[in-house]
Amino acid sequence: MDPLLTTAEAAPRVGVSAGTLENWRVAGTGPRFIKSGRRVMYDPADIEAWKSARRFQSTSDVGAV
Repeated sequence: MDPLLTTAEAAPRVGVSAGTLENWRVAGTGPRFIKSGRRVMYDPADIEAWKSARRFQSTSDVGAV
């Protein structure tokens, strides 16, 4: 089992800055996260699942989602 990641550790795996990942949390558009008290952590499996859900063959596939 992979260890949980902080926002700073997760951001490069998603390909965005930590600030963007924080904004996505507020908007509910980023990968799932775990809240433990004040800490926010990411499970690498959730990051990979989020990325997999956003794979497309062509630009016309994007509108179908």
